[in-house]
Amino acid sequence: MKKKISVLLVIFAFVLVLSACGGKATNVVNVYNWGEYIDEDLLTQFEEETGIRVNYDMFVTNEEMYVKLKNSNIAYDVLVPSDYMIERMIKEEMLQKINFDNVPNYANVDAEFKGQGFDPNNEYSVPYFWGTLGIVYNTELVKEEITSWDALWDEQYKNQIIMMNSSRDAIGISLMRLGYSLNSDNKDQLEEAKQELIKQRPLVRAYLMDETKDIIKNGEVAIAVMYSGDAADAISENPNLRYVIPEKNSNIFIDAMVIPSNAENKENAEKFINYMTDAKNAAKNAAIGYSTPISAAKELLEDDMKNNKASYPEAKMLEGLETFKDPAELLETYDSIWQDVINH
Repeated sequence: MKKKISVLLVIFAFVLVLSACGGKATNVVNVYNWGEYIDEDLLTQFEEETGIRVNYDMFVTNEEMYVKLKNSNIAYDVLVPSDYMIERMIKEEMLQKINFDNVPNYANVDAEFKGQGFDPNNEYSVPYFWGTLGIVYNTELVKEEITSWDALWDEQYKNQIIMMNSSRDAIGISLMRLGYSLNSDNKDQLEEAKQELIKQRPLVRAYLMDETKDIIKNGEVAIAVMYSGDAADAISENPNLRYVIPEKNSNIFIDAMVIPSNAENKENAEKFINYMTDAKNAAKNAAIGYSTPISAAKELLEDDMKNNKASYPEAKMLEGLETFKDPAELLETYDSIWQDVINH
């Protein structure tokens, strides 16, 4: 009976605390990030150093994240979307401005990653990682040097190709292969890109995202479309793998930390963002393979990571690469194209 009374008292005290705070716990920060996109030790460290508990949730694509926020009342405090999605969310007033007085480590972010088109006045976002889109291939299964997107349409690799289960990336790849901008809004070009994806469909073993890394590093397929950070991680475990940024153009992306308009713990969100942009913490995070936008963090990396050409390609390899723009009025067109492809 005494034990039961003690438990009831603890519960009652907790309810009183919540009531005093308007029914909301204030010692938490709710983070929504990509899968396999953080060194999880940092979450524990943040909790220990700040006393703020982290509720951490993961998404697979920008579109999944966007739909979830649009169709639910879930209140996250920190999101990590990509450039074009940040642009869309700003337009739709889904984000709030960051108080940079609470994020002094923002000064650590390299100037080249600031003032981007998706947030030209540096009001809503703090760069988290950057990278490129490319092809990983297994030199044990592919004897030629791959240099372009054409390899993904090569019949000799039938059932040995993994494409991304992402409408934006897949359609972008098809557009670039045809010599068009990955941001094309030309309906004829989009239709041509769709038809090429439909032609490719019988060659594709699977359309995947996070699962691709384990499959390619285990030698189960010959070719896969991957983000550079995942590629770097896979290559570190399988020396037979190579990563290439196709010569017919590709995507360079920036993912950044933002605060949703309905965030309930804004100051905690800013503390989390500040923590992740500390040079030592950013270096620890970048060890997962993705590229840090903080030079001081890069300098702290082990030499094999710092010199990894997948994560940190030479400047000439980045020339002419495009960033995705918000497709806005083309959303239904993209959805329609993708459904036609995967259901063909």
